[in-house]
Amino acid sequence: MPEWTLGAVLDAIAKAVPDRVMTVSGDRRSTYREAADRTRRLANFLAHNGFGAHTERAELQNWECGQDVVALIMHNDLYPDMVLACLKARVVPVNINHHYTPREVGELLEYLSPRGVIYHRALGAKFGDVLPGGAQLLISVDDGSDLPELPGAVTLDQALAGGTEDADIAASPDDLLMVCTGGTTGRPKGVMWRQGDIYVSSMNGADHGQVGEIHDKVTNHGPPWFAVSPLMHAAGMWTAFSAVLNGQTIVLHDTSRKFDPAHVLGTAERERVGLMTMVGDAYAGPIVEELGRRRYDLSSLFAIGTGGAGTSLKNQQGLLDHLPNITVINGYGSSETGNMGFGHNQRGKHTDTFVFRDGGLVLAEDYSRFLEPGEDQIGWSARTGRIPLGYFNDREATLKTFPEVDGTRVVISGDRATLDADGTLRLLGRDSLVVNTGGEKVFVEEVEEVLRSHPDVVDALVIGRESPRWGQEVVAVVALRDDAHVGTDVLHEVCTAALARFKAPKEYLIVDRIQRLGNGKADYRWARAVAAQAQGVK
Repeated sequence: MPEWTLGAVLDAIAKAVPDRVMTVSGDRRSTYREAADRTRRLANFLAHNGFGAHTERAELQNWECGQDVVALIMHNDLYPDMVLACLKARVVPVNINHHYTPREVGELLEYLSPRGVIYHRALGAKFGDVLPGGAQLLISVDDGSDLPELPGAVTLDQALAGGTEDADIAASPDDLLMVCTGGTTGRPKGVMWRQGDIYVSSMNGADHGQVGEIHDKVTNHGPPWFAVSPLMHAAGMWTAFSAVLNGQTIVLHDTSRKFDPAHVLGTAERERVGLMTMVGDAYAGPIVEELGRRRYDLSSLFAIGTGGAGTSLKNQQGLLDHLPNITVINGYGSSETGNMGFGHNQRGKHTDTFVFRDGGLVLAEDYSRFLEPGEDQIGWSARTGRIPLGYFNDREATLKTFPEVDGTRVVISGDRATLDADGTLRLLGRDSLVVNTGGEKVFVEEVEEVLRSHPDVVDALVIGRESPRWGQEVVAVVALRDDAHVGTDVLHEVCTAALARFKAPKEYLIVDRIQRLGNGKADYRWARAVAAQAQGVK
């Protein structure tokens, strides 16, 4: 069966349903015909400026890139179009986290060495001191701001006007899409995916035998999907492209404004969305609170998907209490594994394991073999089959994270896990976050879940801190509701009632707010700093 490029899939859908709305972003509504034309024109502009592939995949090592790289420093508006245009031009699009500081963005650009940068105008102003970051081409996307253009930049409208003449471009499924990791466990790395692989593994795609299969698939038009999370992160991008490449309408949250649950729910109500996706407790908690404040007509909503960070049982139950007819879908995956597994929760029915997608498995701790269902061993969550090639320009990290086991190439996620008797995945936690205390291992996510279950706890992070007695000691950083009257003794009773005593934190640090990264993931570096400071003032 032939592999497909994402641009070819878009064009096939545009031919079948040209006037169907593809994306909704604020006041902008773009049809599939408009998106296909926009991406074609920008691809032509890039190609006419010499951008493209210079060394074919077969001549390269898995950590090498033979294509020009274009960095995207963007909010959600037009983000899918820019990704698809780059892919049509045989250029590698790569996400840049616009929540980073200018120094961090400058360091990331130095690592990625992009030949071009596409950015929303206000973000160009924010990072003006580090742009162009070695890039030869800057393309500015209008975001309604009145900020000046960066010197030498061309506007997206100018680029589209310069791309009317079709260039001779033959994109390949081997061409790359790069996803920068979130940086929660160190400096971000560029994960290099063949687009033929990522389409199948994480975008509900397939190796279609003929274009008619795509036309048949998009005949039925369901209710719109709503990507609440930023598309600059893998979880949001998988959602958006799963919708787009299956002919659905995707509503894109306006990430240029501060997260507002009332605005999110109002958008879902207005657009009559069927599926809404978000990132963990940072989104779910405020949405549950807003649902408790007023009623919204969400009768079209059949599911809420969460991924990229954990969603506590308390918040999942809160969503189901307010929206009893929906399914809460917990997604599991990473930049390295793609969309790897899922669990379905409904009112009165909760699952705490994940059903694997194709290629998912658990690798033994010593990498010697794959575990069988029901084995009483803790191993590594892993995946085979349609997986990335490796890390951009990093041979050592590529060989470590993407090794061969029994002749099979795998990607190791870094998450510790077991395999239940029914073949489902039971996650224990990120290995880099395991606390070794007094010879015992504590997975911090387990302790966090217990703490967040208390009605007065808004959020909590758990980390390990150096201890002369225990080697490491478990410390909890906790944010409480404004009207809460809960002491640390109560929090300790909650933990010891549900957990072995060695897992209970040795200290509970109360803060006004838990700091999270821009994608909703936990900022453990911040939590460690809070714990270290508290230890220093004792």
